[in-house]
Amino acid sequence: MDSKTYAAEFLEYVTKKDPAQKVFHQAVKEVVSSLTPVLQQHPLYIKERILERIAEPERIIIFRVPWQDDKGEIHVNRGFRVQYNSALGPYKGGMRFHSTVNQDVLKFLGFEQVFKNSLTTLPLGGGKGGSDFDTREKSDSEVMRFCHSFINELYHHIGYHTDIPAGDLGCGAREIGYMFGQYKKLTNDFTGAFTGKKPNWGGSLLRPEATGYGVAYFAQNMLQNKGDSLEKKTCIISGTGNVGIYAMEKLTQLGAKVVGFMDYDGSVYDPDGVNEEKLAFLKDLVFMRRGSLKEYGQKFKAAHFRPGKKTWDIPCDLAFPTACENELQAEDAKTLALNGCKGVCEGSNMPCTPEAIDIIKENKMLYSPGKAANAGGVAVSGLEMTQNSMRVYWTREEVDQYLRRIMNSIHSNCLEAAAQYGMPGDYMAGANIFGFKKVADAMIDQGLV
Repeated sequence: MDSKTYAAEFLEYVTKKDPAQKVFHQAVKEVVSSLTPVLQQHPLYIKERILERIAEPERIIIFRVPWQDDKGEIHVNRGFRVQYNSALGPYKGGMRFHSTVNQDVLKFLGFEQVFKNSLTTLPLGGGKGGSDFDTREKSDSEVMRFCHSFINELYHHIGYHTDIPAGDLGCGAREIGYMFGQYKKLTNDFTGAFTGKKPNWGGSLLRPEATGYGVAYFAQNMLQNKGDSLEKKTCIISGTGNVGIYAMEKLTQLGAKVVGFMDYDGSVYDPDGVNEEKLAFLKDLVFMRRGSLKEYGQKFKAAHFRPGKKTWDIPCDLAFPTACENELQAEDAKTLALNGCKGVCEGSNMPCTPEAIDIIKENKMLYSPGKAANAGGVAVSGLEMTQNSMRVYWTREEVDQYLRRIMNSIHSNCLEAAAQYGMPGDYMAGANIFGFKKVADAMIDQGLV
């Protein structure tokens, strides 16, 4: 069977097997679209049915999470852990707490995580988990009760050598702390079974910043590869969580000018750009007070808050989608192209629709997929695991050096893999090929398990 026929039949097989899982299908199709030349050169992957095996999670754990609110009323949410692939090491991936969480979303995120972790070259498998519990507008006590109930079941299935969860959307240091505390109580064991911990009890310095910093470093690498730099480049960002705010911070430090960003309520256009004072205000607003970007527009006179609007219509050199899947659509990509945007660097998982990616490429904009550009978070999670094992703490400077080195390596690996299989300069193809081959070869080495 030739590689194109096999790939087409495989995609039909995946679609028929779980017909309702549209986001998962999108993620699988995006990876497989790059693999035809790889399958052509390595027919063993077809013989061993690696695509069928790699697309199926090793296990999915689903459980109920009962908890009591501050008024004494009982609620029941659904908890998940998708342990996707452990060929390269223990499962590693975040926990998402948001009303949109379901099995489709977590399979897509877990599938992406497998290749993202592979790209870091750290010994980490891929997984993802979470719940349809929404942490917004919940008190600390309610979040704690939920997290303790969640871990009462999940602790059976995780551990330092098995599965090491981290944070994700709706799950930050507060939630990690509550989950780790209950895990420690139930197991009587203080190990690095979670990453994203606070530094004063086992976390790594620079972990909250890692994904955002890594995105900025990757964008810097892409421009340098073209003989350009971030200096004076205007940038727009979508999300204002950890990834978005710390991407702003590092982009600003590297000489770029961030002029747009958004949250649930709308977007901000700040033609003067974000500076140190404005970043400090944003961190307090978002991380401490959980407020709205309306306040930013009220405090800084040059800035305009735009209710209900995205950032993609703001003229820029570079765009950084850092919020959620499929947030940047075809019309948004057309607007970016018309406004002269030179590149899109994904800071979240699959934020661009397939149609948007096609338009980005047709207009010869630089494009980097999230599995490569946002791998800085899991990279520093891996470094946190190393520090926990060694019982040491590295300085911010040491962690930052490791992070830059890993992001540089990911960038080089993407370019080399793309060039090797006849797609020079295609970061999406390079990321998919390098990530896939490393996992596929390990699976073959370990036999039919």
